[in-house]
Amino acid sequence: QVQLVESGGGLVQPGGSLRLSCAASGFTIRTYAMNWYRQAPGKERELVASMPTGGSTNYADSVKGRFTISRNNAENTVYLQMDSLKPEDTAMYYCRAQRSIFNYWGQGTQVTVSS
Repeated sequence: QVQLVESGGGLVQPGGSLRLSCAASGFTIRTYAMNWYRQAPGKERELVASMPTGGSTNYADSVKGRFTISRNNAENTVYLQMDSLKPEDTAMYYCRAQRSIFNYWGQGTQVTVSS
């Protein structure tokens, strides 16, 4: 059974850090492009960070220099390190795996940045 399970979200103060994890099962992430998206209430889902299979990374302008995507193929897990968090980073964060016609989503993990 193919599954993506996000974890690591929570409540953090502005300026703080969180590390999100996305554990995959039922397939191997090594051959998939892995992405992190987020969706705030009343807004469309947006791409935050992406990592194709070649190892390069891409980030939304709003998170460049603060967020870092990484993958551990041996653990079949993708991470999103989020530093210098801002209230506008508050959203549900989702992991996505893409390869050709294959497209998998996790259930999301909530991140709330508030004092």
